[in-house]
Amino acid sequence: MAVEIRLSAAEVARVRFAVSPLAETVLGLRPALGVGGHDVHRAWVRGARSVLAREPELPLLRALLTGCLPSFLFPVPELRLPSFEAELAGLRATDPAYVAAECTAALGAARARRLPDAAELLGRVADALERLHGELVAPHWGRMRALLEADLGRRAVTLVDRGVEGLFAELHGDVVWREGELVVHGRRRTGSVWTVEAGGHGLALMPSVFGWPDVIVDHSPRAAASIRYPAAGVGLLWEEPRPSSAGLAAVLGRTRAELLAVLGEPLSTPQLAERLGVTPSAVSQHLGALRGAGLVATRRSGRNALHLRTAVGAVLVGEAGAVQPGAEG
Repeated sequence: MAVEIRLSAAEVARVRFAVSPLAETVLGLRPALGVGGHDVHRAWVRGARSVLAREPELPLLRALLTGCLPSFLFPVPELRLPSFEAELAGLRATDPAYVAAECTAALGAARARRLPDAAELLGRVADALERLHGELVAPHWGRMRALLEADLGRRAVTLVDRGVEGLFAELHGDVVWREGELVVHGRRRTGSVWTVEAGGHGLALMPSVFGWPDVIVDHSPRAAASIRYPAAGVGLLWEEPRPSSAGLAAVLGRTRAELLAVLGEPLSTPQLAERLGVTPSAVSQHLGALRGAGLVATRRSGRNALHLRTAVGAVLVGEAGAVQPGAEG
């Protein structure tokens, strides 16, 4: 099914970006429950399943998350990067009548009737998400946030260089901009179309780690319309390093140590060259040595290549005091 999001000229001017740690927690639970997901998250899912098996609200979460997703679980953040705690507080304050209506719309009346009272359901789900976020997402949130913010930076540059039309053209292959309408095609690409009105509130574009590789549209927004699209470089998050003793010897030296220190977030070769004050060709040479040592991973997204420390590289930076910007070697 295709989704059409109708935007007035004023609403196009209100296109903005945001990141949602609450949504990432909810979306991460689906592959952990065996619903959808992608092999790119396999390593994380393996660990998540054992934690989820101990969760007392597992039956309730399974009932809510194994089909069409209720919109009340995905409030659009008012800030670009809200805290999980702030989003959770907003979720707890949701009108129970809206929760009940969304459960019926997403699950069907028969399944929704088997759920707890909406107010009770909301409290139990919020408590479960708080527990699971702390165990499953919070330990990785630093890297996830860095990757998501790097994606926002890339989209912002595209918006400046190519305008709204260029931004949508680059967002995802399933997203098409037609004057005044944004069309998001469903995977099956049937003839049916669902129309979403932004209602004067604009559109929020949100990169997602666990939504990857799909585009997710809120069919019944309460405020701003929203599109959650796959963030660039997601495969780097769970990259398993392949260290070698010969490669590790090659990281000695100031420039390579500085590269390791700044690669706690995904960065391109030109960005690294600017930060370190060296030429892009020199950065490429040093990155080759670091990749050979299993300390840096590189992933291409279109014409861009993003580099990020692997787990071994992170340990080296965190535990070896000499590996800091400005270290001599």
